[in-house]
Amino acid sequence: MGSVKVTRIEGGVTAAKGFSAASTAARIKYEGRTDMAMIYSASPCTSAGTFTRNVVKAAPVIWDRDLVKSGKPMHAVVVNSGIANACTGQEGLDYCRQTAEAAASCLNIPADSVLVGSTGVIGFQLPIDRIQAGVSALAKSLGEDLEHGTAAARAIMTTDTHKKECACTFEIEGKTVTVGGMSKGSGMIHPNMCTMLGYVTTDAAVDTDVLQTAVSAIVDETFNMISVDGDTSTNDTLLVLANGEAGNTVINAAEGPAYEALYEALYTICRDLAMQMAGDGEGATKLIEVNVQGMDTIENARILAKSVICSSLTKAAVYGSDANWGRILCALGYAGVDFDPNDLQLYFVDGDRNMLIFTEGAAADYSEEEATALLKKEKVTILAQFHMGEASATAWGCDLTYDYVKINADYRS
Repeated sequence: MGSVKVTRIEGGVTAAKGFSAASTAARIKYEGRTDMAMIYSASPCTSAGTFTRNVVKAAPVIWDRDLVKSGKPMHAVVVNSGIANACTGQEGLDYCRQTAEAAASCLNIPADSVLVGSTGVIGFQLPIDRIQAGVSALAKSLGEDLEHGTAAARAIMTTDTHKKECACTFEIEGKTVTVGGMSKGSGMIHPNMCTMLGYVTTDAAVDTDVLQTAVSAIVDETFNMISVDGDTSTNDTLLVLANGEAGNTVINAAEGPAYEALYEALYTICRDLAMQMAGDGEGATKLIEVNVQGMDTIENARILAKSVICSSLTKAAVYGSDANWGRILCALGYAGVDFDPNDLQLYFVDGDRNMLIFTEGAAADYSEEEATALLKKEKVTILAQFHMGEASATAWGCDLTYDYVKINADYRS
């Protein structure tokens, strides 16, 4: 779409009108840091979501999926870090219900208007007494300022090295509409869906089915185009809440200027959060962006781009600032898409400069020293230019470092 003016602003999940947030240290697993967060809107929200395609689904995924499908109005989200509440059987599902009931009691809202989320170690039961105490503390400390939103973004982190949030505004019918979001994700990053917890809020008035249509399409372009380590989590969740407080006419069709504006804003937030997660992969030092252009179909373009960012050899080469383009070509070649390698150009991209490294089936005449210098940057961009059509796609990943193994060798300890 791309024709709508979207303005970036400071903030996250509390940027949109009517949304408040809170964080608290409930000692779920961590000591000396916050580990629970809440998002709340007094106005009822339409909701949309996408969830993990892993057959092994955590209890919060099952709880949230069923609530989103119900189409009921939502008011709150409660999230904990440290323990994933995955592979916990009926007891884990009961804890989702008890968490929602605790929030319902504190906020005077229905229990089936409370979504829940968990992230952390698989296989451990939640300390439900601490969760319930945490919910009470969260409800008492809700705030609509940006600082409360930022604190919530920090509380849901696990191995993340920094909080992830962003926000933007746009205009509909003279009304200012705001979209904000936060996410966590650093390891077990390999969609489908997106390996993460993500929460997006907006004060737009939009029909539930229309919101779901937009979110499902946007996820395919953003969160489903990132990978860190090839592992898809049991807890992947993206939830979007819209409370209508901007006062625009309800968007009730997936077409027209108002829908296009909302789509562009949601895309902007999801793309930003996806890139933040890819760049903060466990142990990572660099963000890798792969652009595929000139493919016959979008599906094939996506397959090729993701094949490169998932290549362990390519990721290791980028870590070492080694311009080993053979690994890129190899990853494109085994992706399962037919193409003529003699009619392909590979580039390293630095701003407006495209450094040609492979063309006409062989290495181009480039400076190894300049290529190495380019690969030392915090963002490494690779362009694969085909000549088979007009389709393009972009994927994001990170380099593979020694620290990735160190982090995951003792994750439970």
